[in-house]
Amino acid sequence: MSMGETLNTGISNVRNVSRYTFAHGAIERLPELLKERRKGGNGSVIFVIDEFFRSRADTFSILPIASRDHVFFISTENEPTTDGIDQLADELRANDGANCSAIVGIGGGITLDTAKALSNLLTNPGSAADYQGWDLVRHAGVFKIGIPSLSGTGAEATRTCVMTNKATGLKLGMNSDHTVFDQLILDPDLTATVERSQYFYTGMDAWIHCMESLNGYYRNLIGDAFSQQAINLCREVFSHGDMMTEENRAKMMVASYLGGCAIATSYVGVVHPLSAGLSVVLGLHHCVANCIVMTAMEPFYPEGYLEYSDFLQTNRIEIPRNVCAELDDAGHRALYESTIVHEKPLTNALGDDFRKILTPDRVRELFEAM
Repeated sequence: MSMGETLNTGISNVRNVSRYTFAHGAIERLPELLKERRKGGNGSVIFVIDEFFRSRADTFSILPIASRDHVFFISTENEPTTDGIDQLADELRANDGANCSAIVGIGGGITLDTAKALSNLLTNPGSAADYQGWDLVRHAGVFKIGIPSLSGTGAEATRTCVMTNKATGLKLGMNSDHTVFDQLILDPDLTATVERSQYFYTGMDAWIHCMESLNGYYRNLIGDAFSQQAINLCREVFSHGDMMTEENRAKMMVASYLGGCAIATSYVGVVHPLSAGLSVVLGLHHCVANCIVMTAMEPFYPEGYLEYSDFLQTNRIEIPRNVCAELDDAGHRALYESTIVHEKPLTNALGDDFRKILTPDRVRELFEAM
């Protein structure tokens, strides 16, 4: 593989979200969308909701929750695990939830990924770990509606739901066409209460994975177009001075969706594998882990590193530093193993010989620089 060589992603038959509605106040359409779904099956709906909304009467009161429905409030303290998903699926199977008419996920990437994983498990046998990988899900899941309350991860648009398997130490997703949401409700009003730093961290996820894909070997013209437009919108938002105006929150929600569409036809690069290492070993959330990794990415993405630094300064965001300072040799070995396992994105960024570049010593240097 030579410098400048462009390779085909091998992704040729792409499924996107079937339908979406985008507007301020769009969540008010949920009752009518579920009314049609309740006519089939047993009429019950599974609501998978970020725990933040438990105390938000203004949002919670809009939700058309019936007596036969199942409601799960999802903690966002930790990212999804295969064991945690299995526990939820087992509870639903034991209470007739497997015969529901729809699943509704309301929240950020953690909640949306949980909803997608449950949809798959309720129509496919076995456990969540059985489906970590590419195209292992055989049967279409339960009809699912995604309602993001954070913008940036692209979880509302992607064909994956990412989980950590504590037994193997791997952070991988159910990459499948069956994982894609059937319906989205995109309502920028839901992001108005997001804490500023979290808004930045999550928004940067869209910018980072599009930046990585545009700097990779594996290219796809449609993916490039989605990535470029998402990056343009991110620039408008994070170079503005007030990233959370009503207009910028709408732009960021669109950027998140387009970024999710982009990643369906492309791959990420160096940032995401290193970020996965921080999540697996230190338990850091994906988006803040990405932002931490970006502070050490000047050797790999010099232009992106400079632009990212400008975003930090413009928005007065402080990134956690020295997160690996207390790790011993065993900890750094675990970081390396959790990083190097992500072959596709590392090949995309560095070529077939990525292991010669990212040696254990080099990876340790990068983590120590964070």
